[in-house]
Amino acid sequence: MDPSFRFDPDGSDDEAPGAPSARRKAPAQSPWEFSTYAESVAAEHARRRTTSIDEKISQLSKGRGKPVLSDDSESGSGEEDSDEEEVEGESGDEEDELEKSEDEEEVEGSGDEEEEEVEGSGDEEEEEVEGEGEGEDEGVEEEEGEQGEKEEEGADEEEDTAEQDGASNTVDPSKFFAPSEGASFHANSFLELNLSRPLVRACEALGYQKPTPIQAACIPLALTGRDICGSAITGSGKTAAFSLPVLERLLFRPKRVPAIRVLILTPTRELAAQVHSMIEKLAQFTDIRCCLIVGGLSTKVQEVALRSMPDIVVATPGRIIDHVRNSLSVGLEDLAVVILDEADRLLELGFSAEIQELIRMCPKRRQTMLFSATMTEEIDELVKLSLNKPVRLEADPSLKRPATLTEEFVRIRRARESNQEAVLLALCLKTFKQNVIIFSGTKQSAHRLKIIFGLNGMKAAELHGNLTQAQRLEALELFKKQEADFLIATDVAARGIDIVGVRTVINFACPRDVKTYLHRVGRTARAGREGYAVTFVTDDDRSLLKAIAKKAGSQLKSRIVAEKPVADCAKLIEQLEDQISTIIREEREEMMVRKAEMELAKAENMMAHKDDIYSRPKRTWFTTEREKMLLAKAAKDCLDQGRTTSGVISAKQAEDLRLQEKRRREHEKNLPRKKRRRLEAQREMLEDDEDDEEAKENSKGGKKAKKGQSLVDVAYHKAKSMKATSRRGPGAGKGKNEKNSRQHSEKAPSRQEEMHDLFQNDMSEWKQGRALKKNNNFARKKAKNAFKSKARYKRRK
Repeated sequence: MDPSFRFDPDGSDDEAPGAPSARRKAPAQSPWEFSTYAESVAAEHARRRTTSIDEKISQLSKGRGKPVLSDDSESGSGEEDSDEEEVEGESGDEEDELEKSEDEEEVEGSGDEEEEEVEGSGDEEEEEVEGEGEGEDEGVEEEEGEQGEKEEEGADEEEDTAEQDGASNTVDPSKFFAPSEGASFHANSFLELNLSRPLVRACEALGYQKPTPIQAACIPLALTGRDICGSAITGSGKTAAFSLPVLERLLFRPKRVPAIRVLILTPTRELAAQVHSMIEKLAQFTDIRCCLIVGGLSTKVQEVALRSMPDIVVATPGRIIDHVRNSLSVGLEDLAVVILDEADRLLELGFSAEIQELIRMCPKRRQTMLFSATMTEEIDELVKLSLNKPVRLEADPSLKRPATLTEEFVRIRRARESNQEAVLLALCLKTFKQNVIIFSGTKQSAHRLKIIFGLNGMKAAELHGNLTQAQRLEALELFKKQEADFLIATDVAARGIDIVGVRTVINFACPRDVKTYLHRVGRTARAGREGYAVTFVTDDDRSLLKAIAKKAGSQLKSRIVAEKPVADCAKLIEQLEDQISTIIREEREEMMVRKAEMELAKAENMMAHKDDIYSRPKRTWFTTEREKMLLAKAAKDCLDQGRTTSGVISAKQAEDLRLQEKRRREHEKNLPRKKRRRLEAQREMLEDDEDDEEAKENSKGGKKAKKGQSLVDVAYHKAKSMKATSRRGPGAGKGKNEKNSRQHSEKAPSRQEEMHDLFQNDMSEWKQGRALKKNNNFARKKAKNAFKSKARYKRRK
C-alpha cells in the first residue's frame, strides 16, 4: 500500500473531487463528555430540597457589580523583570516520592450521594440507605472501596497471594525488563500501525491525523500481547495509546461468548469518566461495549451493566472489588488485558492493597500495561503485578515538562501571607482572566475561593471531594464548555484530566514534591500548545520549590504583583467576610437537615421492612475494619516519612521541629529529679547502642551519615564539663599537669563512663554523710548518758 494513501471514511466514487476534503474540514468531535454520566445538578438539588452555591451567591450579591481595578495598577502585575532566577534541572531519574500535599485532605465520604428507596405494598425492592465511601486520595482525597463489614481471606487465598508476591525480592532491572529494540517512536499515519478501518475512521472523526511518539511505539507492541510500562510527558496521548490496540484485538473476539475481557483501572472518578468517554468515541463505529464502574453513581445500575458482560470495564479499584465480591454473576475469570492508568499512583500505599487483591482475582495468563507521566522506578512494586518481561517505553525521556510551558512564581513575603487570597484575586482580575485552573491545598480552601470569586462576579467552578459526583462532573463540563472561566480544584484534578484550551495553571498551594508539580502544570501546554504555570511561594516554601524545580528541569521566573491592586482586593475580601460566613453557615445547616432526613428515612425503612432487610446477605470486603485502619495509618506514616526523609525540608518544618524540641525541654525541666534522671539514663543508653552500631559499621568499612546533636545533649555536655572543672582544685592543671589534663579533656569519656562516675560520686557522698550522721548520733547518745543527773531518782522523805 502506498504510504501516502489516506483513508476517507465518508468518500465515494460518485462524489465530486472537492467533497471529501470539504467534509474532512468539518469540526472534529470532542472525546470528553462529562454530562452524560449523572443526573443534572438542578434535579439533584430539587430532589434533596437544597439550593446550590451559585444561588446563594447570587442572592447575596444582588446589587453588587463586578470589581474593576484601575488601569494604573497594572504597571507591575504582569512583568517578570526583577528578581529573576533560573534553576537548571538534573539529567538523572526522578526520586520515587509519594504524591501528597502538605495539607493532606482528610478521608471523607460525606460528599457522595446516598440513595434511598421507600418500599410500598407492591413488589418493589427496597434499598437500604448506604453511604458510598469510594473516591480519590489526596487528594487521593477519599479512600477507595465500599464501607461495610469486611472479612478476612482464607488460607488458600493467602497462599495464592504469597505465590504472586514471592518474586518481589531483589530483582535485576536488566533481567526484569525485556529489550525495547525495534520499537519506533515515529509514524506518519494510523494506517501504518495496522489498525482496522473503523478505528482509523474514528481517529479521523476526532481530528487525529498523526500518531504521537508514545502511540507509534506502543500500539504495534501491544497488538502482539506484550506487557508494557509506558511513560511520556503529560498531554502526549497515552489514553489512545492503550485504547486503540485493545479495541483492535477486541474486533476479532469470539462474539458468541460474551465476557469481560479488558479492565482499565484509574485512581480518580473523573479520570475514569474521561477514559470511558474516549473509548466510546474510538469505538463508535464498532460493536464493542464499554462500562463505567465508579463510586458516586447508582450501584444497581452498575450491577445490571456488569451482568450484561461488556467487553471493556473502566473502573476505580474499590468499586470493582465491591461488585466482584457482592454482586451476582460478576467475575473476572475471562479477563485478557489489565491496564493501569496513572500506575505510579495506584502502586502507592493508598491503593496498593486493592490493586494486589484485583491482581489475585485476575487470570495469570493476561496482558498487563502500565502508563503514567511519572512512572515508578521501583522494580519490586512492578513485580507484584506479575508482569512477564515487560517492555519499557519512554517517549521524550529527556523532557519531564512540556517545552512550550512558561513557568513563573509569585513570592509571598511573610508580611503578605495573610493577603494571599487578595494576590490571587488581583492576578485573576488583571492578568489571567480565562481558562485558568487553580490548585488549592484543601477542600475547605477551594470552597472558600469559589465563594470569593462568585461574590466578585467571576465565573468559577469547584472540584473536590466534598461534592457529589453530579456536581463534580458538571464542574468539568462547565469548564470544558468555557461557561466557567476558573476551575478551583484540589489534586483530584491534577492527574489525567485533559481539557482543551487551558491557558494557565496557578498553584495557590505550593506542591510538596516533584510528581505533584509535574502533574499539576501538565494540565496546560498539552499537545504542543502554549501555557503558563504560576506558583505561589511563601518564605517557608521557597527552598522546597527550588529543589523541586531543579529535579523537574524547570526555569522559574519571578512575577511581581503590584501593591495597589492587592490592597484593593484585600479590602474587598474584608468587606465580604460577613457574606462568606453567612453562606458557609447556611450550607452547614442544610447538611445537618439533610443528614437528619436521611436518618429518619432509614429508621422508617428499618421499622417497615426489618425482616426483608436482615434477610439479605451482608456486603463483604477483603480486609477487616482493623486491617483497613492499619493500612490507612501505614500510608499516612509513610507519607510523613517521605516528606521528612526526602532530602528537602522547608523552613516551616524546621520551625516545627525547633518548637517541638523546646516543648520537650520545658516538659523535662518540670519533671521531678528521679524521673528526669531516669529519662536521661534511657536516652544515654540508646545513644550508646547507636554509637556501638556506628563503630561496628565503621570497622567494617561502611559509611554512615553523622547525626546532629540535639540542644538537650549539647546542654548536658556543657553542664557536665562545668561540673568537672568546678570539682578540680584551683591549683590543678598547672605546668605539665595542665597539658596532661588538657589532653585528657580532649579524650571525652563515653556516656556510660560519665554516668558511672556520677553514680559513684553520689554514692560516696551519701555514704560519707551517712557515716558522719551515725557518729554524731553515737556521740550525742554517749554524752547524754555521761551527764545524766541522778537527783531525780532519789526518794523524797
